[in-house]
Amino acid sequence: MSSQPDAAADANAPAESVAAALSSAAFVRIVSRTDGDALAAAGLLARGLRGVDVPFQVRVASLGTDVSKATDDGLLVAVGFDRPDADVAITAEGGSASRRAYETAKTLGGEPGRTSGQSRGVDPVLALAGTVAAGEHPDSVAASLVEVAAEAGSIERRAGVAIPVDDVVDGLTHSTLVHAPFSGDEGAVRAELSSVSETGSTRDEEARRSIASLVALAVAGDESTPRGATAVERLLRPYATPDGPMATLGGFADVLNAVASERPGIGVALALGHGGRSAALDAWRDHATAVHRAIETGHTGRYDGVFVVRGDVRGNDVEGDIATDEGATLGRLRTLSRLVRDFRSPEPLVAALDDGVVALSARESGARDAATALATEFSTETAAWSGGPTEAIARFDPAAAEADVIAAIREASQ
Repeated sequence: MSSQPDAAADANAPAESVAAALSSAAFVRIVSRTDGDALAAAGLLARGLRGVDVPFQVRVASLGTDVSKATDDGLLVAVGFDRPDADVAITAEGGSASRRAYETAKTLGGEPGRTSGQSRGVDPVLALAGTVAAGEHPDSVAASLVEVAAEAGSIERRAGVAIPVDDVVDGLTHSTLVHAPFSGDEGAVRAELSSVSETGSTRDEEARRSIASLVALAVAGDESTPRGATAVERLLRPYATPDGPMATLGGFADVLNAVASERPGIGVALALGHGGRSAALDAWRDHATAVHRAIETGHTGRYDGVFVVRGDVRGNDVEGDIATDEGATLGRLRTLSRLVRDFRSPEPLVAALDDGVVALSARESGARDAATALATEFSTETAAWSGGPTEAIARFDPAAAEADVIAAIREASQ
């Protein structure tokens, strides 16, 4: 363990004590979970450390077990999950990790930066993007951050849809904030928006409102669940980010969630304000194409409280796709399970299965219990789990029979 004073791995430690541990460290090793909230949090902590001249390293690990504890005096910070050997933990328990990281970074002495592309200062836009990536509504849980960003001119509310690019066809085709009949199909998006003028741009206010209405109606008229009518609101009336790396706050969150697992190195650069926008958008498109296709072509089963989906998320026939590692697969399964939970599942818990890995999404609770049960009951040397009550992932014995896996999920979640 590190010799740094008062550096307990307490996920609920106040920002002041965490900042004190960070500022007194000789070196800080940040290990981030592969999701947009944790990635944004890691970026905020790193920017805060840079402001006080503390050297750091940022790594991304899907289950938090892929990066070993250093034996030197460096401080290990786990972001998005708990690690027994971590000196400091910044988790999403009780709120997004990025909001906790923002308070810690601000306590370190950073002044709020104006834009998400700015590498210096503490960036409220990055914190808000992480909040959205965690599935929270910033107006409800981070009103003070919204006010700071709005007063600085970094965000502004507008009509339309929350996409990362100005091209609405590209944005709706690849958005993973929603699954609609046209998702993943550029031609279908163009046909859906054919009645709206200048569908290739989101600059016209009236067109933005019309596009938002069309999307909401498309979701309501699809196979969507009652939850879908609420979930689609994440896509509507976005905050634009005039000087940010992406066109809207929700779009930024969408890209962060995708790139965290698809191209973690690019994701770290984006969170640190070092650029990488084009590569991040390419990763987002690959991620979305594979996930939306898996929803449409995957096999599903309903098991009294659990909805199981098996879809090919590896995307071997997606042009330019190189996602063959476990991190990318787990990231895609996480998005798949979330979208099926929100827009397809009649059951409260969704399990997106692949060989030896699973992503679980619950409406209220049960995801963490099921992930823990799988990693324990079908244990191997590399078995592990990570997550919370509503979203979790797990690695377990790939030789386990699918029927036994489903039975374990049902028993643990009830």
